[in-house]
Amino acid sequence: MSDYNAKIIEEFRANEGRVGGSWEGRPLLLITTRGRKSGREYTTPAMYTRERDRLLVYGSQGGAPDHPDWYLNLLANPDVVVEVGTERYEAVAAPLEGAERDREYAAQVERWPQFAEYQEKTDRVIPVVALTRRPERR
Repeated sequence: MSDYNAKIIEEFRANEGRVGGSWEGRPLLLITTRGRKSGREYTTPAMYTRERDRLLVYGSQGGAPDHPDWYLNLLANPDVVVEVGTERYEAVAAPLEGAERDREYAAQVERWPQFAEYQEKTDRVIPVVALTRRPERR
């Protein structure tokens, strides 16, 4: 994990999900995936949108040419852990496709115009992933 992400994660956990700097005021969650090659757990901060009973995250990686590792990891294993504020829970990740993906990404661009710039910088289609809470195990 980069030092940059480690500092954000530490601040997020120390301040009930709130962070400052360039992330201040942005809806931020932590997503923990299992490495597709290593099998190790990796935690990554990501912007999200609450949409009914699920959260949506965006694999923009600032418009980089390649998908982020967290996205590739959840394709291999969709079981993830989500942290929002002080809440932590297990979820299942599912990439959105077609018109649903396009609609949700366009809505994110309306909320946060920099997401249009991210898409313009890359040839790949930036993924939108739905995170749905797993029912509590009894």
